[in-house]
Amino acid sequence: MSQNESNSEVEGMVEMGTSTTTVGRAPFAANARRRLLAGLPVAERRIEAAGIGTAVLEGGQGPPVLLLHGPGESGVKWLRIVPGLVRSHRVIAPDLPAHGSSLQPDDELDSDRLLDWLECVIEQTCPAPPVLVGHVLGGAIAARYAIHRGDDLDRIVLVDTLGLARFRPSPRFALAMMRFLRRPSERSFDRFMQQCSYDFDGLREGMGQRWDPFVAYNLEGARGSGSRAVTTMMREVGLPRIQPRNLAGIRVPVHLIWGRQDRANRLRIAEAASARYGWPLQVIEECADDPARDRPGAFLDALRLALDRPEGPR
Repeated sequence: MSQNESNSEVEGMVEMGTSTTTVGRAPFAANARRRLLAGLPVAERRIEAAGIGTAVLEGGQGPPVLLLHGPGESGVKWLRIVPGLVRSHRVIAPDLPAHGSSLQPDDELDSDRLLDWLECVIEQTCPAPPVLVGHVLGGAIAARYAIHRGDDLDRIVLVDTLGLARFRPSPRFALAMMRFLRRPSERSFDRFMQQCSYDFDGLREGMGQRWDPFVAYNLEGARGSGSRAVTTMMREVGLPRIQPRNLAGIRVPVHLIWGRQDRANRLRIAEAASARYGWPLQVIEECADDPARDRPGAFLDALRLALDRPEGPR
């Protein structure tokens, strides 16, 4: 298979697979979710945001930091960095629409509706302009929000994000992803996670007793019913490249955090964006596409530098 053929198939599988990996209905793997949240310094509540029932995790005191996860995930994905971050900040981690325990709307979830949703979440959870942190799909949402409605933000932090370039994962990453989306099992999940992680064995050891519910949580969603809403989010917001002129026009400070060994969104994407727009870039060593999961200590250090950096011109 050529690289171009692989890229086209990957984009199709991301759209098709996302609709099967995130069911977006409550309860979503409720028992595994409870086990993952056990002992974390957060409370869970539900809000209505743009007419969408939304699950939100909240904890801590201080300046607000709103965390947006990637496709097929939920606010629970931030579990390894929440205990450290709540010591200095108010942490808000919603489940995106049609993800986790958030509901999917009855009507179409286009880009404008998604930005309306995020605006409502900010209004209901953030007493001051938040730092908006987005990972992969969440990063693409954060960037688009900053372009169109960024006046209520302090800054954004983009983590191994989509939207800065065409999605061109490595062939091995693409193959493992497609196999998991087509036939989700513990075996295909492990093989996919081996491509998503720098040190898969170290990740399992580091997560300890949370590893089994983490696997169960992902498999429960992967075997669920389809969701047009999530497919639309990826098609309209996640996968398309954001126009450089729009990125250059973002008026709030932008920071980049990237795993050096990211096989999905390569480091060169971040390096090019940093050079072009003057955005500070922090690279996490020995890390693939999810620094908050793989290297939580290093990610927290990088995030704190982004949070503490002077704003600069807007």
